[in-house]
Amino acid sequence: MVGVYQVHKAFGNVQAVRGLSFELQPGQIAGLLGPNGAGKTTTIRMIAGYLLPDAGKVLVAGFDTAAHPAIARSSLGYLPEHTPLYTEMRVGEYLTYRAKLFRVPRDVRRRAVDWAATRCWLGDVLKRRIGALSKGYRQRVGLAGALLHNPKVLILDEPTNGLDPTQIRETRQLIRELATDRTMLICSHILPEVERLCHRVLIIAGGQLRADGSPQELTKAGGSRYFVQAREARVGDAERITKLWATLPFVGEVTSRPAGDKPTQSVGWIEWTIVARPGSPDLREQIAAAAQQQGVLLRELRAQAPTLEGVFMDIMDKAGEVTEDPRALGAKETAA
Repeated sequence: MVGVYQVHKAFGNVQAVRGLSFELQPGQIAGLLGPNGAGKTTTIRMIAGYLLPDAGKVLVAGFDTAAHPAIARSSLGYLPEHTPLYTEMRVGEYLTYRAKLFRVPRDVRRRAVDWAATRCWLGDVLKRRIGALSKGYRQRVGLAGALLHNPKVLILDEPTNGLDPTQIRETRQLIRELATDRTMLICSHILPEVERLCHRVLIIAGGQLRADGSPQELTKAGGSRYFVQAREARVGDAERITKLWATLPFVGEVTSRPAGDKPTQSVGWIEWTIVARPGSPDLREQIAAAAQQQGVLLRELRAQAPTLEGVFMDIMDKAGEVTEDPRALGAKETAA
């Protein structure tokens, strides 16, 4: 179990995390989403024990990361986005070294290394130097290192970074298998992957939790989009048609642009994006009927169901500017 309770963290005058709270349970794959500077990396580093919160507390497997840091860390496996590896070591040597650091008992150490190497498809490169491996193989070495001590909590930051499509599919399956008796937190910028893999999605911006729910719950709460192409009968007719769409029941927002690559001021085809309110019925019949009644010539009418990407972008728009986290962005640390 992972518990984050009213956590605050600042770097100088920058409030990276502000009153963040959530709990993650065993058997659950949770995805952590947010733009650069939203506080994701700071949150992960506090859970991993690399940073301590200024206020609030973080529990890992029931242990406070501030009061019992060593025990909390021993229950956690962490794969950062840019995996730090000893490139001069051979893969087998590195994994054995990591097993010693995690105090894996001598009598099961070899089995732990073989198990992690097999699960991460490293059996053929155990005797090769890490520095000679491709980016994908290095990512797999990092994942194996995070699994060696069989942790109760796994944090994976961009776990499929550098992998080919076959390896990505295998990694997803491995994550699902590992999650049966573990708590897993995944941070990824690939929203479709999060949507397919995670049971729960946490979206943060400005250091605050903005949305929390299953991908299905979050997308259901978003409104469908309708893309309509219609022809102006005369110059300026686009405004009249925009008002027509805006007055339809269940319509929340209407935007327009010239259909085609180049904007034009002449009469031509216009494309509208009509965003329905959450929970609305299918609006295509209403749109078509209104167009027919008002003599609007339609060339295209199609619907797009809500997606996690659309929900994410809507949340970011409503959040406005987010607090920049200089460490999450890899910038120089703010002077204290």
